[in-house]
Amino acid sequence: MLRTPVIEIADGLWLKLELLQHSGSFKVRGAFNRMLSAGELPESGVIAASGGNHGLAVAFAARALGARAEIFVPEVTSPVKVAGLAVLGAHITQTGAIYAEAAEAAAKRAAESGALMVHAYDQPEVVAGQGTTGLELMEQTGGVDTVLAAVGGGGFAAGITVGTSAGEGGGPRIVAVEPERIPTLHAARRAGEPVPVEVSGVAADALGASRVGGLAFEILSGDRVESVLVTDEAIVAARRTLWERHRVVAEHSGAAAYAALLSGVYTPAPGERVAVVVCGSNTDPATLTTD
Repeated sequence: MLRTPVIEIADGLWLKLELLQHSGSFKVRGAFNRMLSAGELPESGVIAASGGNHGLAVAFAARALGARAEIFVPEVTSPVKVAGLAVLGAHITQTGAIYAEAAEAAAKRAAESGALMVHAYDQPEVVAGQGTTGLELMEQTGGVDTVLAAVGGGGFAAGITVGTSAGEGGGPRIVAVEPERIPTLHAARRAGEPVPVEVSGVAADALGASRVGGLAFEILSGDRVESVLVTDEAIVAARRTLWERHRVVAEHSGAAAYAALLSGVYTPAPGERVAVVVCGSNTDPATLTTD
């Protein structure tokens, strides 16, 4: 895995460029950790359901480890991501309108084939792998007060929460950012447990889990975590700003955390040290100024 860079775009404000990771997102961290933790992989290989980024990560890791990868993606998955899966040699099944339906099909196939299931966000090894992002971030910045991270199923934000918890004070505040049209964590915190939500909007291919993971919910229910929602319009504007000001080519999910900052949904206090994780780049660059 790569140690992705951070850039300071203003005094006390950093972008953690996790979109420069192998396969174009942070997901490869969890994929490798799950597969390496399993020891010898079965002859039938590995299987995963994904909106696209997790599948790309699993396919990349499987190819590096010499294993077969079978990836189930929903119909909403971006053609850019489906094409990337093919390049990595994955066996692709596109089924279901949303991620949850593809996940159901993948689980059934895994039970039949004996392949190792690599969950997109709700396995301890996956969450721990994503947590290495937080460890790096704290080392690279010398420590921050707040980290903004996007939430789909919640494994990434949960990993960062754990990964940044070492040291005095228990770690920085985590601002968990979700699209208003896919509020999995927000709804779960309000209900006191994971609950299903409707899935739609510009970031549905990557943040399209219909329910936050149980493990993530347990971690993200703590006092360190603040849950906020951003509009699709704010996500589109943040994505465009990342390109126009910083030449960072992010997909919509990758711009979600930055959207919370730009739109004023989260406003840092004077002197607050803030890091925003830009988590994915698997997009068509031609849409950066047209969406």
